[in-house]
Formats: sequence, C-alpha cells, structure tokens
Amino acid sequence: MSANNFDNTYEYALKQDEVDVLAPYRKEFYIKEAGIYLDGNSLGLLSKRAEKSLLDLLDSWKTYGIDGWTGGENPWFYLSESLGEQMAPLVGAESKEVIVSGSTTVNLHQLVATFYKPDSKRTKILADELNFPSDIYALKSQMQLKGYDPSEHLFQVESKDGHTLKEEDIINAMTDDIALIVLPSILYRSGQVLDMETLTREAHKRNILIGFDLCHSIGAIPHDLSAWDVDFAFWCNYKHLNGGPGGSGGLYVNKRHFGTIPGLAGWFSSRKDKQFDMEHELTAADDAGAYQIGTPNIFSMAPIIGSLSMFNEVGMDKIRTKSLKLTKYLMELINDQLAGHNFNIRNPIEDKKRGGHIYLEHSEAARICKALKAEGVIPDFRSPNGIRLAPVALYNTFEDVWKTVQILKEIMVEEKYKQFENKRGVVA
Repeated sequence: MSANNFDNTYEYALKQDEVDVLAPYRKEFYIKEAGIYLDGNSLGLLSKRAEKSLLDLLDSWKTYGIDGWTGGENPWFYLSESLGEQMAPLVGAESKEVIVSGSTTVNLHQLVATFYKPDSKRTKILADELNFPSDIYALKSQMQLKGYDPSEHLFQVESKDGHTLKEEDIINAMTDDIALIVLPSILYRSGQVLDMETLTREAHKRNILIGFDLCHSIGAIPHDLSAWDVDFAFWCNYKHLNGGPGGSGGLYVNKRHFGTIPGLAGWFSSRKDKQFDMEHELTAADDAGAYQIGTPNIFSMAPIIGSLSMFNEVGMDKIRTKSLKLTKYLMELINDQLAGHNFNIRNPIEDKKRGGHIYLEHSEAARICKALKAEGVIPDFRSPNGIRLAPVALYNTFEDVWKTVQILKEIMVEEKYKQFENKRGVVA
C-alpha cells in the first residue's frame, strides 16, 4: 500500500477484474494475450460478433446475388436505416434521427452544406483550435464553396492551456455574426468532454445552429442528443464502437430539421418508395436518410451489426462506469509509480469531463511509444509529445492497466526508450 492509501498491488488489480460485470465480454474479442492493446480510441479490436456479421453479409451476396438488396436477414437496401435505429440509443436519439452511411468527413460536408446558410448578417462558422484537422479542412472547404474566405469567416476558439477548452470562452464567441457552430464532443488529444447540453442551449438562445463531432465519444460515453436539442452530429464507428478500419460513419439530424433539403443530394437521399422511380427531381427521405449521398458500402457496415449487438446488450451506463474506473486507476498508478520521470497528465481529472482515454505528455513521447510497442503494449502517439492510452471497457482489464504502468516504469528506469528515434512513424 502506498503512502496515500492507494493500493498499487497486483492483487488489487486482479480483485477488480474478479468483480467486473463486463469481464465476460473480453472473450468476445480477438486479443493477443501476450500483449496489451490500449489504442481502442484510434481503432477498436475485432470482435467475434463483428466477424460473423461481416461473413454473414458476404454470404448473402453469394446466396442471393442482386436479391440481397431486399432478401436475407439484413437486406442491404434498408441496412443504413436498420443500423441507425440500433445506434440511436447510443447517442440518445429517436430511431429516424440516425443513419449509418458515408464517413466522418463526407457526413460533415453534407451537414455543413445543408445547415451553413450565410446571409448578410451571419456569415461565420465557429469552431475551435484543438479540433481534429479533417473537420477544419471540411469547414474551410465549405466556406470557400460558398464564396467566403476562411481567414475572415472561420473563428476558432483558443485554448488557454493548449489542451482543453472552457465552455464560457465558446459561449462568449457566439456573436451575432455566427451562422453555424461545429465542435467536438470530446477533444481527441486531451479527452476533455465538452458540455454539449449547455453549449446547445446557449447557441439556440442566440438563434445559432450547432453540431458535434462524436468520433471520440460514441461508444465511450452516454449522449442525449434529442433531449439536448442538438441540431446535428456525425461520427466514425471504428474507434470505441469497434466497427472496423475505414468502417462506415453515422450522422444524426434533429427531427426539427426533417424536410430540410440536403446540401449534397444523391441517389440514397431519396425516399425509399420513390428511389427506383428514377425521376430527375429528388423526393428526399423525410428522416435522417435524406442526408445519405451515395450507395452505402455494405461490407464496411457489416461489422457494425455485430458490434452494436454488444453495446445494446450491455448499455452505455455500464460501459461508462467501467471506463471511468479504468482511466482513474491508470492515472493513480502513473502518479504513484512514475513520479520523477517527467510525465504530465494533460487530460481532465474530473470524471464528468474525462472521456475514454488519458493523455500523457513527455519530451521523449515518440521514443517511449516505440519502446512500449516493443514490450507488447500498444499506445497511440500524438505529435509532438503526446501519449494516449485508452483502456476500453469491453475488452481491457485492471490487470492490463497495472502491467502497462509497470512496463512503462521499467522503460523509464532502464532508459530502454533511448534505443529508438524520437520521431513518429508514417502512421501515428
């Protein structure tokens, strides 16, 4: 037992795993037992259910040919809507407000093209300086397409510490010239959870539409988008939701906006009963399906079927409860075992503000990540000096967390990291 009464023993970690109600789900995933995977916030592991649902849809192609669009257990023509209905509880939405299709950036382009309607008074988009670059690229692109210079019309809220945002700073930036707000639900580096409910309420007080990027929150924290009255949201499904590399994304549109013509119309924007009339005038779907564009990628959606079955079986409350325990335990161990090794925890400490990963800074971060991989621990490096560690509730254990910190301590004490270059690989 350490001086602060924190139990840093291996036995304690094992006891926590013994009483973990989610422990049986670890067996659902393909895990290298000799290693520790802590990069589920970049790419979740393959589950046996996801593998089966992918193979089942492949078999439906073999069995039905083109009739797979309307035949079989999961008809392809309705799969986006079916998955949207199953995914809606994860974001706190009504079934028709969610659709699974496209990708994160394609869906963002669609939503901004639909809801960014600058006029003589409101021309600006409000974002933040800590967001993932892809979102900013898309926002700038949409502004340019509408004839606006992003250097003048894109306002990015600054971070006072380089890691987190203050909601009051965002609210203060909601000026009369803002036409649209697009923010992350969880900051991808620090893991800070933004107060989406408050930000939405404040935006609507000022008659501004607001949307959120849920890439780092879906499958990690509960949401209540409909009750919060969020206008729109978009996300990927390959991180905490374990939908597979490059898997199809998803989007949410508040039912208040049903009937708004999609900014980027396509064949799958059509109402289902009209789609094969082949008319050159679009009859858009009267739900979130209107904001699809092209034919959905069936095999990229297939693993999500199996993955969602687990999430809806477990429920987000249990997942969030274990996730918070794991990240808190990880931080406690780091403070207890790695003092003096110049690590700085940059994620929020408070539970309600912390997402599903922790974020460490160290001047030798790239080298340390390579050393961890050499020892069988898979972390995530973020340039220039960030280490993200994501113990995922469905397949990581308290033992994983304990062993990771012991390995990290050994790497630092024995200076094993010095055998590696302190720069990132091609993919980081």
